[in-house]
Amino acid sequence: MGILGWTTFWVIATFSLYIGIAIWSRVTSTKGFYVAGQGVPTVANGMAVGADWMSAASFISMAGLVSFMGFDGSVYLMGWTGGYVLLAILLAPFLRKFGEYTVPDFVGKRYYSNYARVIAAIAAIFVSFTYVAGQMRGVGVVFSRFLGELVEPLAAGLGVEVITIGVVIGMAIVATYAVLGGMKGITYTQVAQYCVLIVAYTIPAVAIGYSMTGSPIPHIAMGEVLPALDGLQQELGLDMYSGPFANLSMLNVFAITFVLMVGTAGLPHVIVRFYTVKTVKSARWSALWAIVFIAILYTIAPAVAMFSRYEILQSFSDLGAMGMLESPRTSWVQTWAATGLIETGQWSEGMSANALLNTIDRDIIVLATPEIANLSPWVVGLVAAGGLAAALSTASGLMLVISSSLAHDVYGEIINPDASEQKRLKVGRGIILVAIIGAGLLGIYPLGFVAEVVAFAFGLAAASFFPVLVLGIFWKRCNKEGAIAGIVTGLSFTFIMIILMRAHVALAEFGVSEPVFETFLGINAQGIGLVGMILNFVVTYVVTMSTAPPPQEVQDLVEQIRYPRTLTKEELGEATSN
Repeated sequence: MGILGWTTFWVIATFSLYIGIAIWSRVTSTKGFYVAGQGVPTVANGMAVGADWMSAASFISMAGLVSFMGFDGSVYLMGWTGGYVLLAILLAPFLRKFGEYTVPDFVGKRYYSNYARVIAAIAAIFVSFTYVAGQMRGVGVVFSRFLGELVEPLAAGLGVEVITIGVVIGMAIVATYAVLGGMKGITYTQVAQYCVLIVAYTIPAVAIGYSMTGSPIPHIAMGEVLPALDGLQQELGLDMYSGPFANLSMLNVFAITFVLMVGTAGLPHVIVRFYTVKTVKSARWSALWAIVFIAILYTIAPAVAMFSRYEILQSFSDLGAMGMLESPRTSWVQTWAATGLIETGQWSEGMSANALLNTIDRDIIVLATPEIANLSPWVVGLVAAGGLAAALSTASGLMLVISSSLAHDVYGEIINPDASEQKRLKVGRGIILVAIIGAGLLGIYPLGFVAEVVAFAFGLAAASFFPVLVLGIFWKRCNKEGAIAGIVTGLSFTFIMIILMRAHVALAEFGVSEPVFETFLGINAQGIGLVGMILNFVVTYVVTMSTAPPPQEVQDLVEQIRYPRTLTKEELGEATSN
Protein backbone atom coordinates (compact mmCIF):
# COMPACT_ATOMS: atom_id res chain seq x y z
CA MET A 1 0.00 0.00 0.00
CA GLY A 2 1.00 3.60 -0.59
CA ILE A 3 0.69 6.62 1.68
CA LEU A 4 -3.03 7.06 0.94
CA GLY A 5 -3.81 3.41 1.69
CA TRP A 6 -1.85 3.33 4.94
CA THR A 7 -3.25 6.67 6.10
CA THR A 8 -6.78 5.45 5.41
CA PHE A 9 -6.09 2.24 7.34
CA TRP A 10 -4.69 4.03 10.40
CA VAL A 11 -7.42 6.67 10.45
CA ILE A 12 -10.25 4.12 10.16
CA ALA A 13 -8.63 1.90 12.82
CA THR A 14 -8.10 4.72 15.32
CA PHE A 15 -11.48 6.37 14.72
CA SER A 16 -13.20 3.00 15.20
CA LEU A 17 -11.36 2.62 18.51
CA TYR A 18 -12.50 6.06 19.68
CA ILE A 19 -16.14 5.36 18.79
CA GLY A 20 -15.99 1.96 20.48
CA ILE A 21 -14.71 3.55 23.69
CA ALA A 22 -17.51 6.12 23.51
CA ILE A 23 -20.16 3.44 23.31
CA TRP A 24 -18.58 1.51 26.19
CA SER A 25 -18.25 4.56 28.44
CA ARG A 26 -21.60 6.31 27.93
CA VAL A 27 -22.92 7.93 31.11
CA THR A 28 -26.32 8.73 32.61
CA SER A 29 -25.43 11.16 35.42
CA THR A 30 -24.07 14.70 35.55
CA LYS A 31 -21.22 13.58 37.81
CA GLY A 32 -20.19 11.02 35.22
CA PHE A 33 -20.67 13.53 32.42
CA TYR A 34 -18.61 16.37 33.94
CA VAL A 35 -15.98 14.63 36.13
CA ALA A 36 -16.15 10.94 35.05
CA GLY A 37 -17.65 10.00 38.42
CA GLN A 38 -14.36 11.07 40.05
CA GLY A 39 -13.11 7.52 39.69
CA VAL A 40 -10.38 7.75 37.03
CA PRO A 41 -7.17 5.85 37.98
CA THR A 42 -4.13 8.04 38.56
CA VAL A 43 -1.94 6.77 35.70
CA ALA A 44 -4.85 6.84 33.24
CA ASN A 45 -5.64 10.41 34.25
CA GLY A 46 -2.01 11.42 33.79
CA MET A 47 -2.06 9.93 30.31
CA ALA A 48 -5.37 11.68 29.53
CA VAL A 49 -3.91 14.97 30.76
CA GLY A 50 -0.98 14.42 28.39
CA ALA A 51 -3.30 13.86 25.43
CA ASP A 52 -5.54 16.76 26.46
CA TRP A 53 -2.52 19.02 26.62
CA MET A 54 -0.62 17.86 23.52
CA SER A 55 -2.80 19.54 20.95
CA ALA A 56 -2.22 19.98 17.25
CA ALA A 57 0.06 22.87 18.24
CA SER A 58 2.30 20.55 20.30
CA PHE A 59 2.25 17.62 17.89
CA ILE A 60 2.31 19.44 14.56
CA SER A 61 3.72 22.90 15.22
CA MET A 62 6.15 22.82 18.14
CA ALA A 63 8.98 20.93 16.43
CA GLY A 64 8.57 23.27 13.47
CA LEU A 65 8.95 26.30 15.73
CA VAL A 66 12.06 24.81 17.34
CA SER A 67 13.46 23.84 13.93
CA PHE A 68 13.14 27.36 12.53
CA MET A 69 13.86 29.34 15.71
CA GLY A 70 16.75 27.20 16.93
CA PHE A 71 17.82 27.92 20.51
CA ASP A 72 15.00 30.42 20.97
CA GLY A 73 12.42 27.69 20.45
CA SER A 74 13.29 26.40 23.92
CA VAL A 75 10.81 28.94 25.34
CA TYR A 76 7.98 26.61 24.28
CA LEU A 77 9.61 23.54 25.77
CA MET A 78 10.39 25.26 29.08
CA GLY A 79 7.11 27.14 29.34
CA TRP A 80 4.68 24.37 28.47
CA THR A 81 6.47 21.74 30.55
CA GLY A 82 7.16 24.03 33.51
CA GLY A 83 3.49 24.92 33.71
CA TYR A 84 2.70 21.45 35.00
CA VAL A 85 5.10 21.92 37.89
CA LEU A 86 3.15 25.03 38.90
CA LEU A 87 -0.10 23.16 38.41
CA ALA A 88 1.02 20.26 40.60
CA ILE A 89 2.29 22.50 43.40
CA LEU A 90 -0.08 25.47 43.44
CA LEU A 91 -3.45 24.35 42.09
CA ALA A 92 -4.31 20.72 41.32
CA PRO A 93 -4.53 19.17 44.82
CA PHE A 94 -6.32 22.17 46.33
CA LEU A 95 -8.90 22.43 43.57
CA ARG A 96 -9.56 18.68 43.85
CA LYS A 97 -10.08 19.03 47.59
CA PHE A 98 -12.58 21.81 46.97
CA GLY A 99 -14.58 19.09 45.22
CA GLU A 100 -16.54 20.92 42.52
CA TYR A 101 -16.93 20.20 38.81
CA THR A 102 -15.45 23.22 37.04
CA VAL A 103 -13.16 26.24 37.39
CA PRO A 104 -16.14 28.67 37.36
CA ASP A 105 -17.62 26.47 40.14
CA PHE A 106 -14.57 27.18 42.28
CA VAL A 107 -14.60 30.89 41.45
CA GLY A 108 -18.35 31.22 42.13
CA LYS A 109 -18.27 29.47 45.51
CA ARG A 110 -14.87 30.70 46.71
CA TYR A 111 -15.84 34.28 45.87
CA TYR A 112 -19.47 33.76 46.98
CA SER A 113 -20.87 35.45 43.88
CA ASN A 114 -22.87 34.41 40.84
CA TYR A 115 -21.42 37.45 39.05
CA ALA A 116 -17.94 36.03 39.60
CA ARG A 117 -19.17 32.63 38.38
CA VAL A 118 -20.60 34.11 35.16
CA ILE A 119 -17.46 36.16 34.45
CA ALA A 120 -15.29 33.07 35.00
CA ALA A 121 -17.58 31.04 32.71
CA ILE A 122 -17.32 33.71 29.99
CA ALA A 123 -13.52 33.75 30.35
CA ALA A 124 -13.42 29.92 30.13
CA ILE A 125 -15.55 29.94 26.97
CA PHE A 126 -13.45 32.73 25.44
CA VAL A 127 -10.15 30.95 26.08
CA SER A 128 -11.53 27.58 24.97
CA PHE A 129 -12.98 28.80 21.67
CA THR A 130 -9.71 30.63 20.99
CA TYR A 131 -7.83 27.39 21.51
CA VAL A 132 -10.20 24.99 19.74
CA ALA A 133 -10.32 26.86 16.42
CA GLY A 134 -6.77 25.79 15.62
CA GLN A 135 -7.48 22.17 16.55
CA MET A 136 -10.31 21.82 14.05
CA ARG A 137 -8.26 23.59 11.40
CA GLY A 138 -5.43 21.13 12.11
CA VAL A 139 -7.82 18.24 11.47
CA GLY A 140 -8.74 19.76 8.13
CA VAL A 141 -5.09 20.28 7.12
CA VAL A 142 -4.19 16.64 7.87
CA PHE A 143 -7.18 15.43 5.85
CA SER A 144 -6.41 17.69 2.90
CA ARG A 145 -2.79 16.51 2.70
CA PHE A 146 -3.06 12.80 3.43
CA LEU A 147 -6.66 11.89 2.56
CA GLY A 148 -7.39 14.49 -0.09
CA GLU A 149 -7.59 11.96 -2.92
CA LEU A 150 -10.07 9.86 -0.94
CA VAL A 151 -12.54 12.61 -0.06
CA GLU A 152 -12.04 14.85 -3.10
CA PRO A 153 -14.94 13.31 -5.09
CA LEU A 154 -17.30 13.94 -2.15
CA ALA A 155 -16.01 17.49 -1.74
CA ALA A 156 -16.43 18.15 -5.46
CA GLY A 157 -19.97 16.74 -5.42
CA LEU A 158 -20.92 19.02 -2.51
CA GLY A 159 -19.10 22.00 -3.95
CA VAL A 160 -16.84 22.48 -0.91
CA GLU A 161 -13.11 22.27 -0.22
CA VAL A 162 -11.44 19.05 0.91
CA ILE A 163 -10.42 20.74 4.17
CA THR A 164 -14.12 21.33 4.93
CA ILE A 165 -14.88 17.61 4.65
CA GLY A 166 -11.99 16.88 7.02
CA VAL A 167 -13.29 19.34 9.61
CA VAL A 168 -16.82 17.92 9.39
CA ILE A 169 -15.53 14.36 9.90
CA GLY A 170 -13.51 15.53 12.90
CA MET A 171 -16.59 17.27 14.32
CA ALA A 172 -18.61 14.07 13.95
CA ILE A 173 -16.02 11.95 15.78
CA VAL A 174 -15.66 14.42 18.68
CA ALA A 175 -19.46 14.76 18.92
CA THR A 176 -19.86 10.97 19.17
CA TYR A 177 -17.63 10.34 22.16
CA ALA A 178 -18.12 13.70 23.89
CA VAL A 179 -21.93 13.59 23.79
CA LEU A 180 -22.27 9.90 24.68
CA GLY A 181 -19.60 9.62 27.34
CA GLY A 182 -18.98 13.15 28.55
CA MET A 183 -15.82 13.37 30.64
CA LYS A 184 -15.71 9.59 31.09
CA GLY A 185 -15.81 8.97 27.36
CA ILE A 186 -13.35 11.78 26.70
CA THR A 187 -10.95 10.50 29.37
CA TYR A 188 -10.60 6.96 28.09
CA THR A 189 -10.59 8.12 24.48
CA GLN A 190 -7.73 10.45 25.38
CA VAL A 191 -5.81 7.53 26.89
CA ALA A 192 -6.09 5.75 23.53
CA GLN A 193 -5.23 8.95 21.66
CA TYR A 194 -2.10 9.46 23.77
CA CYS A 195 -0.90 5.97 22.85
CA VAL A 196 -1.51 6.67 19.15
CA LEU A 197 0.17 10.07 19.10
CA ILE A 198 3.23 9.11 21.15
CA VAL A 199 3.93 6.03 19.03
CA ALA A 200 3.42 8.09 15.87
CA TYR A 201 5.82 10.75 17.13
CA THR A 202 8.51 8.41 18.44
CA ILE A 203 8.90 5.93 15.56
CA PRO A 204 10.15 8.47 12.98
CA ALA A 205 12.52 10.06 15.51
CA VAL A 206 14.02 6.67 16.39
CA ALA A 207 14.31 5.60 12.74
CA ILE A 208 15.90 8.86 11.57
CA GLY A 209 18.26 9.09 14.53
CA TYR A 210 19.41 5.53 13.93
CA SER A 211 19.95 6.08 10.20
CA MET A 212 21.94 9.28 10.80
CA THR A 213 24.08 8.27 13.78
CA GLY A 214 23.58 4.57 14.49
CA SER A 215 21.89 5.39 17.82
CA PRO A 216 18.21 4.45 18.26
CA ILE A 217 17.84 6.94 21.12
CA PRO A 218 16.86 10.34 19.66
CA HIS A 219 18.29 12.28 22.60
CA ILE A 220 21.76 10.77 22.05
CA ALA A 221 21.54 11.08 18.28
CA MET A 222 20.64 14.76 18.66
CA GLY A 223 23.92 15.42 20.47
CA GLU A 224 25.86 13.89 17.58
CA VAL A 225 23.92 15.74 14.85
CA LEU A 226 24.15 19.21 16.44
CA PRO A 227 27.85 19.87 15.59
CA ALA A 228 27.24 18.75 12.00
CA LEU A 229 24.17 21.02 11.75
CA ASP A 230 26.08 24.00 13.18
CA GLY A 231 28.81 23.44 10.61
CA LEU A 232 26.31 23.11 7.75
CA GLN A 233 24.52 26.29 8.85
CA GLN A 234 27.78 28.27 8.79
CA GLU A 235 28.71 26.78 5.43
CA LEU A 236 25.40 28.07 3.99
CA GLY A 237 25.80 31.53 5.51
CA LEU A 238 23.40 31.01 8.43
CA ASP A 239 23.97 31.63 12.14
CA MET A 240 24.86 28.63 14.27
CA TYR A 241 21.74 26.64 15.16
CA SER A 242 22.80 26.44 18.80
CA GLY A 243 23.44 30.19 19.05
CA PRO A 244 21.25 31.98 21.63
CA PHE A 245 18.51 34.55 21.26
CA ALA A 246 18.78 35.38 17.56
CA ASN A 247 15.02 35.96 17.23
CA LEU A 248 13.91 37.12 20.68
CA SER A 249 15.25 39.60 23.21
CA MET A 250 16.09 38.32 26.67
CA LEU A 251 13.03 40.16 28.01
CA ASN A 252 10.73 38.39 25.56
CA VAL A 253 12.31 35.01 26.25
CA PHE A 254 11.48 35.51 29.92
CA ALA A 255 8.00 36.94 29.25
CA ILE A 256 6.92 34.23 26.80
CA THR A 257 8.30 31.39 28.94
CA PHE A 258 6.58 32.76 32.05
CA VAL A 259 3.27 33.33 30.24
CA LEU A 260 3.29 29.80 28.83
CA MET A 261 3.97 28.42 32.32
CA VAL A 262 1.25 30.28 34.20
CA GLY A 263 -1.08 30.04 31.19
CA THR A 264 -0.73 26.26 31.27
CA ALA A 265 -1.53 26.26 34.98
CA GLY A 266 -4.60 28.41 34.29
CA LEU A 267 -6.09 26.63 31.27
CA PRO A 268 -9.57 25.43 32.29
CA HIS A 269 -9.58 22.28 30.13
CA VAL A 270 -6.36 21.13 31.84
CA ILE A 271 -7.45 22.04 35.37
CA VAL A 272 -10.76 20.20 35.09
CA ARG A 273 -8.91 16.91 34.54
CA PHE A 274 -7.82 16.95 38.19
CA TYR A 275 -11.44 16.92 39.34
CA THR A 276 -11.83 13.42 37.86
CA VAL A 277 -9.60 11.46 40.28
CA LYS A 278 -10.63 9.89 43.56
CA THR A 279 -8.53 11.81 46.11
CA VAL A 280 -6.27 14.84 46.63
CA LYS A 281 -3.27 12.50 46.67
CA SER A 282 -4.35 11.14 43.30
CA ALA A 283 -4.49 14.67 41.91
CA ARG A 284 -0.85 15.22 42.87
CA TRP A 285 0.25 11.92 41.36
CA SER A 286 -1.79 12.61 38.23
CA ALA A 287 0.19 15.81 37.74
CA LEU A 288 3.46 13.88 38.13
CA TRP A 289 2.40 11.22 35.63
CA ALA A 290 1.26 13.95 33.24
CA ILE A 291 4.73 15.52 33.35
CA VAL A 292 6.29 12.11 32.61
CA PHE A 293 4.02 11.41 29.65
CA ILE A 294 4.40 14.93 28.26
CA ALA A 295 8.18 14.86 28.71
CA ILE A 296 8.43 11.80 26.46
CA LEU A 297 7.22 13.87 23.51
CA TYR A 298 8.72 17.18 24.56
CA THR A 299 12.25 15.80 24.89
CA ILE A 300 11.98 14.14 21.47
CA ALA A 301 10.64 17.27 19.73
CA PRO A 302 14.05 19.05 19.57
CA ALA A 303 15.51 15.94 17.94
CA VAL A 304 12.77 15.84 15.28
CA ALA A 305 13.31 19.57 14.67
CA MET A 306 17.06 19.13 14.30
CA PHE A 307 16.91 16.03 12.10
CA SER A 308 14.44 17.65 9.69
CA ARG A 309 16.38 20.90 9.42
CA TYR A 310 19.60 19.02 8.75
CA GLU A 311 18.00 16.91 6.01
CA ILE A 312 16.46 19.98 4.33
CA LEU A 313 19.67 22.00 4.42
CA GLN A 314 21.78 19.04 3.30
CA SER A 315 19.48 18.53 0.32
CA PHE A 316 19.76 22.23 -0.50
CA SER A 317 23.56 22.11 -0.18
CA ASP A 318 23.78 19.10 -2.51
CA LEU A 319 21.13 20.03 -5.09
CA GLY A 320 20.33 23.74 -4.85
CA ALA A 321 16.75 25.05 -4.75
CA MET A 322 15.86 24.15 -8.35
CA GLY A 323 17.51 20.74 -8.01
CA MET A 324 15.30 20.00 -5.01
CA LEU A 325 12.25 20.48 -7.24
CA GLU A 326 13.46 17.85 -9.72
CA SER A 327 15.23 15.19 -7.64
CA PRO A 328 13.39 11.97 -6.64
CA ARG A 329 15.22 12.28 -3.33
CA THR A 330 13.17 15.40 -2.54
CA SER A 331 9.82 14.39 -4.02
CA TRP A 332 8.21 15.55 -0.76
CA VAL A 333 8.74 19.15 -1.88
CA GLN A 334 6.28 18.89 -4.77
CA THR A 335 3.81 16.95 -2.64
CA TRP A 336 3.69 19.62 0.06
CA ALA A 337 3.85 22.47 -2.44
CA ALA A 338 0.49 21.22 -3.75
CA THR A 339 -1.02 22.00 -0.33
CA GLY A 340 0.28 25.58 -0.44
CA LEU A 341 2.53 25.03 2.59
CA ILE A 342 5.73 25.39 0.54
CA GLU A 343 5.88 28.38 -1.81
CA THR A 344 8.10 26.88 -4.52
CA GLY A 345 6.99 29.60 -6.91
CA GLN A 346 9.48 31.86 -5.15
CA TRP A 347 12.38 29.44 -5.62
CA SER A 348 15.13 30.47 -8.02
CA GLU A 349 18.60 29.49 -9.11
CA GLY A 350 21.19 30.68 -6.63
CA MET A 351 18.73 31.63 -3.86
CA SER A 352 20.07 31.59 -0.30
CA ALA A 353 19.35 28.92 2.26
CA ASN A 354 17.64 31.49 4.45
CA ALA A 355 15.33 32.55 1.61
CA LEU A 356 14.43 28.91 0.96
CA LEU A 357 13.63 28.25 4.62
CA ASN A 358 11.31 31.27 4.64
CA THR A 359 9.16 29.65 1.94
CA ILE A 360 8.46 26.55 4.09
CA ASP A 361 5.56 26.62 6.53
CA ARG A 362 6.62 25.63 10.05
CA ASP A 363 3.64 23.34 10.44
CA ILE A 364 4.85 20.79 7.88
CA ILE A 365 7.99 19.73 9.76
CA VAL A 366 6.54 16.87 11.84
CA LEU A 367 4.03 15.69 9.24
CA ALA A 368 6.63 15.79 6.45
CA THR A 369 9.55 14.34 8.43
CA PRO A 370 8.87 10.69 7.46
CA GLU A 371 8.76 11.70 3.78
CA ILE A 372 11.86 13.90 4.09
CA ALA A 373 13.71 10.89 5.53
CA ASN A 374 12.19 8.47 2.97
CA LEU A 375 10.58 6.28 5.63
CA SER A 376 7.98 3.62 4.79
CA PRO A 377 4.45 4.70 3.81
CA TRP A 378 2.97 3.03 6.91
CA VAL A 379 5.02 5.40 9.08
CA VAL A 380 3.78 8.42 7.10
CA GLY A 381 0.18 7.28 7.58
CA LEU A 382 0.72 6.64 11.29
CA VAL A 383 2.08 10.17 11.80
CA ALA A 384 -1.03 11.57 10.09
CA ALA A 385 -3.23 9.52 12.47
CA GLY A 386 -1.14 10.83 15.38
CA GLY A 387 -1.73 14.43 14.30
CA LEU A 388 -5.47 13.78 14.19
CA ALA A 389 -5.36 12.15 17.64
CA ALA A 390 -3.59 15.21 19.08
CA ALA A 391 -6.10 17.64 17.59
CA LEU A 392 -9.21 15.64 18.52
CA SER A 393 -8.09 14.90 22.10
CA THR A 394 -7.65 18.58 22.90
CA ALA A 395 -10.79 19.61 21.02
CA SER A 396 -12.93 17.22 23.06
CA GLY A 397 -11.58 18.54 26.38
CA LEU A 398 -12.26 22.11 25.28
CA MET A 399 -15.80 21.22 24.19
CA LEU A 400 -16.55 19.86 27.65
CA VAL A 401 -15.28 23.08 29.26
CA ILE A 402 -17.60 25.13 27.06
CA SER A 403 -20.51 22.78 27.82
CA SER A 404 -19.90 22.75 31.57
CA SER A 405 -19.48 26.54 31.70
CA LEU A 406 -22.87 27.10 30.09
CA ALA A 407 -24.88 24.04 31.15
CA HIS A 408 -23.57 23.55 34.69
CA ASP A 409 -22.35 26.96 35.82
CA VAL A 410 -24.85 29.23 34.08
CA TYR A 411 -27.96 27.09 33.46
CA GLY A 412 -27.71 24.63 36.37
CA GLU A 413 -26.50 27.03 39.05
CA ILE A 414 -28.13 30.34 38.05
CA ILE A 415 -30.92 30.04 35.47
CA ASN A 416 -32.58 26.84 36.66
CA PRO A 417 -31.00 25.53 39.89
CA ASP A 418 -33.98 23.23 40.47
CA ALA A 419 -33.47 21.37 37.18
CA SER A 420 -33.47 17.58 37.42
CA GLU A 421 -30.40 15.43 36.80
CA GLN A 422 -31.71 14.33 33.40
CA LYS A 423 -32.55 17.89 32.39
CA ARG A 424 -29.05 19.11 33.24
CA LEU A 425 -27.53 16.20 31.33
CA LYS A 426 -29.70 16.90 28.30
CA VAL A 427 -28.73 20.58 28.29
CA GLY A 428 -25.06 19.70 28.65
CA ARG A 429 -25.16 17.35 25.68
CA GLY A 430 -27.06 19.86 23.60
CA ILE A 431 -24.53 22.60 24.30
CA ILE A 432 -21.65 20.30 23.34
CA LEU A 433 -23.28 19.78 19.94
CA VAL A 434 -23.73 23.52 19.44
CA ALA A 435 -20.15 24.19 20.57
CA ILE A 436 -18.76 21.59 18.19
CA ILE A 437 -20.63 23.20 15.29
CA GLY A 438 -19.20 26.59 16.30
CA ALA A 439 -15.69 25.15 16.56
CA GLY A 440 -16.08 23.51 13.17
CA LEU A 441 -17.11 26.79 11.57
CA LEU A 442 -14.01 28.43 13.02
CA GLY A 443 -11.96 25.64 11.48
CA ILE A 444 -13.62 26.02 8.07
CA TYR A 445 -13.70 29.83 8.10
CA PRO A 446 -10.73 30.78 10.31
CA LEU A 447 -9.66 34.29 11.17
CA GLY A 448 -6.57 35.30 9.30
CA PHE A 449 -4.42 34.99 12.42
CA VAL A 450 -6.07 31.98 14.06
CA ALA A 451 -2.83 29.99 14.30
CA GLU A 452 -1.29 32.77 16.36
CA VAL A 453 -4.43 33.20 18.47
CA VAL A 454 -4.09 29.58 19.64
CA ALA A 455 -0.77 30.53 21.23
CA PHE A 456 -2.35 33.69 22.63
CA ALA A 457 -4.86 31.55 24.57
CA PHE A 458 -2.09 30.99 27.10
CA GLY A 459 -1.70 34.72 27.63
CA LEU A 460 -5.45 35.08 28.10
CA ALA A 461 -5.51 32.23 30.64
CA ALA A 462 -2.52 33.66 32.50
CA ALA A 463 -4.11 37.10 32.69
CA SER A 464 -7.56 35.90 33.76
CA PHE A 465 -7.58 32.65 35.75
CA PHE A 466 -4.15 32.16 37.28
CA PRO A 467 -4.20 35.12 39.74
CA VAL A 468 -7.72 34.51 41.10
CA LEU A 469 -7.09 30.79 41.52
CA VAL A 470 -3.80 31.24 43.37
CA LEU A 471 -5.12 34.08 45.54
CA GLY A 472 -8.34 32.18 46.13
CA ILE A 473 -6.36 29.30 47.62
CA PHE A 474 -3.57 31.11 49.47
CA TRP A 475 -5.08 34.45 50.54
CA LYS A 476 -8.26 34.12 52.55
CA ARG A 477 -8.75 37.91 52.62
CA CYS A 478 -9.28 38.02 48.84
CA ASN A 479 -12.92 38.91 48.15
CA LYS A 480 -15.41 38.86 45.30
CA GLU A 481 -14.98 42.53 44.35
CA GLY A 482 -11.24 42.05 43.94
CA ALA A 483 -11.56 38.82 41.97
CA ILE A 484 -14.14 40.22 39.54
CA ALA A 485 -12.16 43.41 38.97
CA GLY A 486 -8.94 41.43 38.50
CA ILE A 487 -10.34 39.00 35.93
CA VAL A 488 -12.00 41.74 33.89
CA THR A 489 -8.90 43.95 33.95
CA GLY A 490 -6.38 41.23 33.09
CA LEU A 491 -8.47 39.62 30.35
CA SER A 492 -9.53 42.92 28.75
CA PHE A 493 -6.02 44.40 28.73
CA THR A 494 -4.44 41.28 27.24
CA PHE A 495 -7.10 40.83 24.56
CA ILE A 496 -6.98 44.49 23.49
CA MET A 497 -3.18 44.49 23.33
CA ILE A 498 -3.13 41.33 21.20
CA ILE A 499 -5.61 42.93 18.79
CA LEU A 500 -3.58 46.15 18.57
CA MET A 501 -0.37 44.21 17.92
CA ARG A 502 -1.61 41.49 15.59
CA ALA A 503 -4.94 42.46 13.98
CA HIS A 504 -3.08 43.74 10.88
CA VAL A 505 -2.38 40.10 9.97
CA ALA A 506 -6.10 39.45 9.55
CA LEU A 507 -6.77 42.85 7.96
CA ALA A 508 -3.96 42.74 5.39
CA GLU A 509 -6.42 42.18 2.52
CA PHE A 510 -8.11 45.45 3.49
CA GLY A 511 -4.87 47.39 3.17
CA VAL A 512 -3.85 47.33 6.85
CA SER A 513 -0.20 46.33 6.82
CA GLU A 514 1.22 47.76 10.05
CA PRO A 515 0.28 47.11 13.71
CA VAL A 516 -0.73 49.98 15.96
CA PHE A 517 2.48 49.15 17.80
CA GLU A 518 4.77 46.12 17.77
CA THR A 519 5.59 45.85 21.48
CA PHE A 520 4.48 47.16 24.85
CA LEU A 521 7.37 48.02 27.17
CA GLY A 522 9.49 45.87 24.88
CA ILE A 523 7.21 42.81 25.26
CA ASN A 524 5.63 41.32 22.13
CA ALA A 525 2.12 39.91 21.69
CA GLN A 526 3.06 36.37 22.75
CA GLY A 527 4.36 37.58 26.10
CA ILE A 528 1.89 40.38 26.80
CA GLY A 529 -0.14 38.12 29.09
CA LEU A 530 2.60 38.67 31.67
CA VAL A 531 1.61 42.33 31.96
CA GLY A 532 -2.09 41.37 32.06
CA MET A 533 -1.39 38.90 34.86
CA ILE A 534 0.51 41.51 36.89
CA LEU A 535 -2.35 43.98 36.42
CA ASN A 536 -4.79 41.28 37.58
CA PHE A 537 -2.79 40.69 40.77
CA VAL A 538 -2.44 44.42 41.49
CA VAL A 539 -6.10 45.28 40.81
CA THR A 540 -7.32 42.28 42.83
CA TYR A 541 -5.18 43.33 45.79
CA VAL A 542 -6.10 47.02 45.69
CA VAL A 543 -9.84 46.43 45.30
CA THR A 544 -9.84 43.67 47.94
CA MET A 545 -8.13 45.89 50.51
CA SER A 546 -10.54 48.73 49.73
CA THR A 547 -13.66 46.62 50.33
CA ALA A 548 -15.09 44.36 53.02
CA PRO A 549 -13.43 40.99 53.72
CA PRO A 550 -15.17 37.75 52.75
CA PRO A 551 -17.65 36.14 55.17
CA GLN A 552 -16.03 34.14 57.95
CA GLU A 553 -17.33 30.83 56.58
CA VAL A 554 -15.53 31.50 53.29
CA GLN A 555 -12.28 32.28 55.12
CA ASP A 556 -12.69 29.07 57.13
CA LEU A 557 -13.22 27.15 53.89
CA VAL A 558 -9.99 28.54 52.43
CA GLU A 559 -8.09 27.45 55.54
CA GLN A 560 -9.49 23.96 55.23
CA ILE A 561 -8.63 23.68 51.53
CA ARG A 562 -4.97 24.37 52.22
CA TYR A 563 -4.52 21.50 54.65
CA PRO A 564 -3.96 17.91 53.44
CA ARG A 565 -6.77 16.54 55.61
CA THR A 566 -10.07 17.78 56.98
CA LEU A 567 -9.53 19.79 60.17
CA THR A 568 -11.50 19.41 63.34
CA LYS A 569 -13.40 22.46 64.60
CA GLU A 570 -10.71 23.07 67.21
CA GLU A 571 -7.87 22.83 64.69
CA LEU A 572 -9.75 25.00 62.25
CA GLY A 573 -10.27 27.67 64.90
CA GLU A 574 -6.58 27.62 65.79
CA ALA A 575 -5.51 27.85 62.13
CA THR A 576 -7.88 30.75 61.55
CA SER A 577 -6.63 32.66 64.57
CA ASN A 578 -3.04 32.23 63.36
